[in-house]
Amino acid sequence: MSADAPWRVVEGGVDVALRLTPKAANDRIDGASVLSDGRAVLLARVRAVPEKGAANKALEKLLAKALKRPARDVSVTAGHTARLKTVHVVGEPGDLVSALQALAKPAGG
Repeated sequence: MSADAPWRVVEGGVDVALRLTPKAANDRIDGASVLSDGRAVLLARVRAVPEKGAANKALEKLLAKALKRPARDVSVTAGHTARLKTVHVVGEPGDLVSALQALAKPAGG
């Protein structure tokens, strides 16, 4: 795994750095990107509005579905009110990293 991946393996799973765009036309993951400060993130969009945790819940559900994990295994752990978030995913790290590598590729690429 490269040092510039938008995730890191931790005890019992992985932590994923994401940039979330709420109020989008549809729910989707747009691949990986590098922010102006050099941090790698996955780009995600959800239809939900950023009120009362709705966008965070939608993000958890979207990522759980994309990684084929139960929703209870995915949780926002940092950035609850910001666009930049850290999401913890419980599971076998090797399997999760493989799935994240597939998600990190831009759509159609």
